[in-house]
Amino acid sequence: MKPVWIVDDDRSIRWVLEKTLAREGIPFRSFASANEALAELEQGEPPQVLMSDIRMPGRSGLDLLQEAKTRFPTLPVIVMTAYSDLESAVAAFQGGAFEYLPKPFDVDLAVELIRRAIDESLHQSGALEEEALAPEILGQAPAMQEVFRAIGRLALSHATVLITGESGSGKELVARALHRHSPRADKPFIAINTAAIPRDLLESELFGHERGAFTGAQTQRRGRFEQAEGGTLFLDEIGDMPAELQTRLLRVLSDGHFYRVGGHSPIKANVRVIAATHQHLEARVKDGLFREDLFHRLNVIRIRLPALRERREDIPLLTKHFLQKSARELGVEPKRLSEAALKYLAALDFQGNVRQLENLCHWLTVMAPGQLVEVGDLPAELRAETPVAQADNWENALAAEVDSLLARGVPDVHGELVQVFERILICRALQHTGGRRIEAANALGIGRNTITRKITELGIDAQKEPGAA
Repeated sequence: MKPVWIVDDDRSIRWVLEKTLAREGIPFRSFASANEALAELEQGEPPQVLMSDIRMPGRSGLDLLQEAKTRFPTLPVIVMTAYSDLESAVAAFQGGAFEYLPKPFDVDLAVELIRRAIDESLHQSGALEEEALAPEILGQAPAMQEVFRAIGRLALSHATVLITGESGSGKELVARALHRHSPRADKPFIAINTAAIPRDLLESELFGHERGAFTGAQTQRRGRFEQAEGGTLFLDEIGDMPAELQTRLLRVLSDGHFYRVGGHSPIKANVRVIAATHQHLEARVKDGLFREDLFHRLNVIRIRLPALRERREDIPLLTKHFLQKSARELGVEPKRLSEAALKYLAALDFQGNVRQLENLCHWLTVMAPGQLVEVGDLPAELRAETPVAQADNWENALAAEVDSLLARGVPDVHGELVQVFERILICRALQHTGGRRIEAANALGIGRNTITRKITELGIDAQKEPGAA
């Protein structure tokens, strides 16, 4: 077990906690200031639990809490404060504190609280290990295999990568996989959605700010570039980045330095940048909405992530995975989809891609009445959709049907689809001509003997076709 860190400028408090933890056989380390603890955190090895006073000379315990939770989100932090310091306690909880210990504290209460925090930390570590053993990205479709090969080829690279793909297709998963399989895997992976942060705050969010840089900047703040030092910074939806920040990002990528907002000293950035967008960046460059030189800086290596409708054969595999995942989270037995329900899902467009399918599986885990999910158990809005026919044109619809048949292992796909194709052609031509075979044959450009033979082979009753005379 890693040590518990004690951070307090009061030597007597440190002494009491040190003696208590030693008696309990719990390893510990002590720091007289938040600055000392922050310097140790920079080394990248977090404690099992962090205990910190709030009010100390120099950086406060709340500053330490913010930095610790930014770098290590699952780290339990116990803040120590006076009974009367209600405002600080509230701020601590808002900042993600595990619990607070009122001063003067009861030693037994402190031990109980520390043990609870240790249990929480060990539980979180186990969950992360389980997550690490789980498959990162699933897919058997040729387009996904190409993505896997690209990740493998980049395993020893520090190159900038641009990931393109529709919203919900899993671009951040690919970015995390690139980081996990890179030489920077033991350093931070920091993600930021540039479209989700107001443009007035995005500069500070990326590069940090100095104290007093603007109204409300009461303390110095490290930005995402500093948080990702030595690791990977994932910039999602890069196509929406404001023009002025595009210039600053280009400068960082060009010379490897940046300035905090309000700062005058350059800070070196040892960060691998992975960017992602659902937009067509070349078109935005042409329209003057995205800097061409930044585009070329980002587009060193490009990975295109296919939409779910381009990898329909993966829908059964993904559905099973997401149903099992939701069942584990809710502590219930995983549900299964009938063959008819799977076939129905495989023919849908899924405009929200993999994210929409994952949300659907969670909904089914909660709402479907039985263990075997039928088409009738699907959400009403999905049942209202017309599978495959919602594709952009008949060629896309045909491609989707081929994907579905191949995924289900249907034999003689060619023969089955040719029969369907010919039956539709002849039936529609007969409907158009009022059932008159010679006119229908002429309209289709085939001989009358051919249409007669096909009507027999395909079991078409021309007299029963709409409009037949």
